[in-house]
Amino acid sequence: MENTREHITEQAAFAGGCFWCTEAIFLMLRGIRSAEPGYTGGRTAGPPYGEVSTGTTGHAEAVLVEYDPHEISFRELLVVFFATHDPTALNRQGNDTGTQYRSAIFYANNTQKEEAEAFIKALEAASPGGKKVVTTLEPFGVFYIAEEHHRKYYERNASQPYCSLVIAPKVIKVQKEFAKLLKKKGPAL
Repeated sequence: MENTREHITEQAAFAGGCFWCTEAIFLMLRGIRSAEPGYTGGRTAGPPYGEVSTGTTGHAEAVLVEYDPHEISFRELLVVFFATHDPTALNRQGNDTGTQYRSAIFYANNTQKEEAEAFIKALEAASPGGKKVVTTLEPFGVFYIAEEHHRKYYERNASQPYCSLVIAPKVIKVQKEFAKLLKKKGPAL
């Protein structure tokens, strides 16, 4: 009789500015089964990038994360998420501005919501300047996967200026500060 552990996955969506950044970060973490960039939290059905980027659809650029909670906890996802963007910046991250770049967590269940609420409360309490976290907590709804050219963007375009100036520092930060959460690399060939 073979001893196997059932692999149950959970989902949540995270919006922390440009989805290229958020996707690159989550793809590095162990326990992540998939991280898909897309659009959620808005009013328009099936919006293309061009419409979302106008800020008129109400959607956020987000990443739908499917993860194995036996390998990485939702709390650990929160730690990395909040460490890799500015949760106190309203509707902007760096030069990316508009509601489509808002900081948001789209929770899949009440446990995730409660964990995120407690995490945000602790962040605010620890803030030396008393800065308010503006990250919204929204129930997970319809998620529209982004166009193909947005998927694994950093992986395919690391030398592009936006990637090297904006995404690479976040990747390096995760590699240094969260090494224990990274996927294990196979042996060199």
